Amino acid sequence: MKAIVLTAPGGIEQLTLQQLPLPELPSPEHIRVRLQAAGVNPVDYKMRSKGGLNPDTLPIILGCDGAGIVEAVGEQVTRFKVGDAVFFYNGGIGAGVAGNYAEYTCIHQEYAAAKPEALSMQDAAALPLVWITAWEALVDRANLQSGQKVLIHAGTGGVGHVAIQLAKQLGAQIATTISSPEKAEQAHRLGADLCLNYQHSDFVQAVLSWTQQQGVDVVFDTVGGDTFCRSMQATKVYGRVVTLLEHPCDGETWKIAKLRNLSVSYEMMLTPEIMGLHEARIAQRKMLDQAAEWMCAGALTVDVSQVLPLEEVAKAHQQLEAGHTQGKIVLQL
Repeated sequence: MKAIVLTAPGGIEQLTLQQLPLPELPSPEHIRVRLQAAGVNPVDYKMRSKGGLNPDTLPIILGCDGAGIVEAVGEQVTRFKVGDAVFFYNGGIGAGVAGNYAEYTCIHQEYAAAKPEALSMQDAAALPLVWITAWEALVDRANLQSGQKVLIHAGTGGVGHVAIQLAKQLGAQIATTISSPEKAEQAHRLGADLCLNYQHSDFVQAVLSWTQQQGVDVVFDTVGGDTFCRSMQATKVYGRVVTLLEHPCDGETWKIAKLRNLSVSYEMMLTPEIMGLHEARIAQRKMLDQAAEWMCAGALTVDVSQVLPLEEVAKAHQQLEAGHTQGKIVLQL
């Protein structure tokens, strides 16, 4: 089979197109999938630069998100049959499981979601990592409720644009940070009530004005750095801040968080895979089942901004690393 293989930690030059043997089913509960599309995420270039979680396991196949057709099933598989369409996140981080920058991959039956006919392969492959991240952040960590106010940073990014739609379905009022009038227009279409151009205004003061100086109930930070640190000032007393990134904040920032009795949480959707948490992986698959229902009902969309052939994966990495990518990039297999 054709696959993009990471041969050493480093830049895009370490991604090589190779011919590999067809993967064997690891257990009677696994399925083999003929991939038709693979999503590209920032974690992909981060894993590329460091050689995966464990560089000793190189070479590896990157790519956490995939969608395709079941091509073979193990003896104990009951959820799928040959010919079924599925989508999922699985592997791609150098933890002993091959990713989806390849023509074929294997996955445990419980971790794959059935792809509805109405959902394209490209959209399905773009969804898993960003949707699970948004769900775990807003539902599991922040417990966002109807009527509450939430600030979602980078509202037209991969995670941000699905987080806005999820927050709208939950009945929240939504503010988001963007960098252009075009992105503001898109964020409004997705359900944002207030779009803040962080290049031209102070998002903290704008949020305080929007909330009568109270601050929002929830902040979802997908940017990190100073954006995360300053978000403490825009959060309501007893509010909740969820971030995807490590923080560089000084002591004064944490004094503000302590004074305001803020709950600060991390969100890393890869934890169940890294730590081998079977039940948590099943719970994440059920999140994808919910997403599929909402997409079929027209309550959720995923913005696929670009579709590239597998051979142009380096171009996708370059664009993501440059920043400010809108929506998702998908590889066509």
